[in-house]
Amino acid sequence: MSDPGTPTFDQLRIFLTVVDEGSFASAARRLNRAVSVVSYGIANLEAQLGIVLFDREGTRRPRLTEAGRSVLAEARTVAGGIDGLKAKVKGLLDGLEAEVHLAVDVMLPARRLGQVLRAFAATYPTVTLRLHVEALGAVAGHVLSGTAIVGVSGPLASGIDGLEAASVGSVAMVPVAAPDHPLARYEQIPSGAGREHVQLVLTDRSPLTDGRDFAVVSSRTWRLADLGAKHQLLREGIGWGNMPLPLIEPDLVAGTLKRLAMPDDPGGMYRFSGIWRRDRPPGPAASWLIREFVDRALSDVDLAGARDL
Repeated sequence: MSDPGTPTFDQLRIFLTVVDEGSFASAARRLNRAVSVVSYGIANLEAQLGIVLFDREGTRRPRLTEAGRSVLAEARTVAGGIDGLKAKVKGLLDGLEAEVHLAVDVMLPARRLGQVLRAFAATYPTVTLRLHVEALGAVAGHVLSGTAIVGVSGPLASGIDGLEAASVGSVAMVPVAAPDHPLARYEQIPSGAGREHVQLVLTDRSPLTDGRDFAVVSSRTWRLADLGAKHQLLREGIGWGNMPLPLIEPDLVAGTLKRLAMPDDPGGMYRFSGIWRRDRPPGPAASWLIREFVDRALSDVDLAGARDL
């Protein structure tokens, strides 16, 4: 048997579009081509590879054959690589960006963000920066929609299709309450006591986190979309909740908040990722931002993780 031929990128794109759209007609509409052209492209690809990709018998919707399913992942990898190459070259040809939109998770320590942006302003004085500060899935939502070219997201971004990610450090999350809150009066809080009191929970309107809870213990919750408002309500003694340690360190020192010694401590490390769309890699200035966040995560041990208050 002879070796398979080498398919063209256009043939692979037609194949993947038929798979994604579920029919030749829908693929033709998406590609703005005649159905006969799409059918001809698939036939040529099958002849080139020497296998049948779709079972067309007895149904109006083509179904992948076993061989088609076997080559699907490889086809996606090849097509994705070519798209990434084209996007990278386009970025090089376009040169330095005039403007960079950056979305960051509200949990990112302000000190770290300020250091990176100060260095960015010195390195790229001609590039305008637009900053979006969001919670939970809204950061990834900005990047996926194209509103932001790069982002620093919390752990939710891991594994989202279409996104590339690089680890850029973490921050310690700790449960706290006002000193006159009932939970703050315990030296060692009994197991399950947190469920009996209002927990202040950060939320957002992103469809990526719709209906999902993170580190929620209590059945009684107040949900807020603003971290500053949550911080203030905690100091007022309205409830208890988890906060990034760098933000509430002054409160712990001043005694306006108390760290809770909970046996079912819902805190822990909140990990960040620098993210960008696979088919829209960042240009020189945006790439520098991601590298700077990565470098600082590697070289600077975060105070939030190093202290025990």
